[in-house]
Amino acid sequence: MTTATANEQNISAAAAPEIILAINNIEVIYDHVILVLKGVSLEVRKGGIVALLGANGAGKTTTLKAISNLLHAERGEVTKGSIIFDGKEVQDLSPDVLVKRGCIQVMEGRHCFAHLTVEENLLTGAFTRRDGKAAIARDMEIVYNYFPRLRDRRHNIVGYTSGGEQQMCAIGRALMSKPKMILLDEPSMGLAPQIVEEIFGIVKTLNEKEGVSFLLAEQNTYMALKFARHGYILENGRVVMDGEARALAENEDVKEFYLGIAEGKKKSFRDLKHYKRRKRWLA
Repeated sequence: MTTATANEQNISAAAAPEIILAINNIEVIYDHVILVLKGVSLEVRKGGIVALLGANGAGKTTTLKAISNLLHAERGEVTKGSIIFDGKEVQDLSPDVLVKRGCIQVMEGRHCFAHLTVEENLLTGAFTRRDGKAAIARDMEIVYNYFPRLRDRRHNIVGYTSGGEQQMCAIGRALMSKPKMILLDEPSMGLAPQIVEEIFGIVKTLNEKEGVSFLLAEQNTYMALKFARHGYILENGRVVMDGEARALAENEDVKEFYLGIAEGKKKSFRDLKHYKRRKRWLA
């Protein structure tokens, strides 16, 4: 190998985005019997937004819980493969240790503490931090700058706020842990389209300005692919397709089976029940 070639390879390697999360061929079993994930592999590059797509029951939430180590609370476990976060294998770490390392999950349904105020909820996100009250106060101000509505509701009981405000609170609480990566599970669920657009816009801003990486599990394929850079499609616990978000959005199978569009026209649910074309990955 010539010196010039070696230098070009070194420059290329230095310019390539670092992989912050790599899931390698994992299997997940519940109750020692039920196989839910079957050889799932995916990766998220540092500073990236990756969409994990699929219908309800495809395995999206299980994938996120496998990463965040929340499976044991539901009698589940990773039985094969490895999960590497920020260069270290993490599938055997406890959830709180993983949060300290910079990876946190915002769960489906938001799961705010309904009896606490908005500000008290945000403070729970900083529970694992040991860098002092001043640093936490600065980050609280950053969260309020991203979510002005939370500033207005800071003394309100969360249980009396709207679904959109609770989703903002859940994301803000995750930000208070100073994460390198957020696992975001179904952020659009139960929210009005205008609020969904607002929340996804904030996610994009957090990614660009704060450098937070996102793995986004979402049934709203259109919205997820609009903001993500790469996507994976899960069906029955397997990755059946992946690629750049723009390419997936233009893929005819994805358009027909996940966006309800075939041959450039929207289709009704009645039409979708009788597929004109069998999915290529099931052929």
